Amino acid sequence: MMRAYQVYADTAVFGGVLDEEFQEASRAFFDGVGRGRFVLVSSAVVDRELKGAPEKVKEFYESMLPKTEIVDVSAEALELEQAYLAAGILASESAMDALHVALATVGHADLIVSWNFKHIVHFDKIRQFNAVNRLHGWPTLEIYSPKEVISYEDENL
Repeated sequence: MMRAYQVYADTAVFGGVLDEEFQEASRAFFDGVGRGRFVLVSSAVVDRELKGAPEKVKEFYESMLPKTEIVDVSAEALELEQAYLAAGILASESAMDALHVALATVGHADLIVSWNFKHIVHFDKIRQFNAVNRLHGWPTLEIYSPKEVISYEDENL
């Protein structure tokens, strides 16, 4: 049996469970967590960003916490976030998005999933995040939408 992937899910993935456009894939991703295909990784940043979310999203997040590894917002993560910003990958207004990527990297996640196609799941940004990671001695990070990592049980292989 393959080992479970360590997957950092950003705030949007939790919100996706109640969003009509992203609901099916978000729920399938979290089903994968429940089946042991993924080890869920999160952070205090997700927790903070969800404070203003609808009650059902907060309840869902809280229900997932027992199955979640929490990455600390460390000096290393903050330094990497600043390196992303200094490299011009994201503007300072999007610092929290950079911090999510830094936390996933420093937390040794195999990949990060997000519905943020503008700042995180974008082919130019992914290459740039990974270039900065390599420059600072960190491994590269796979970055996908939940739709790209879920299992399609009924597909013929």
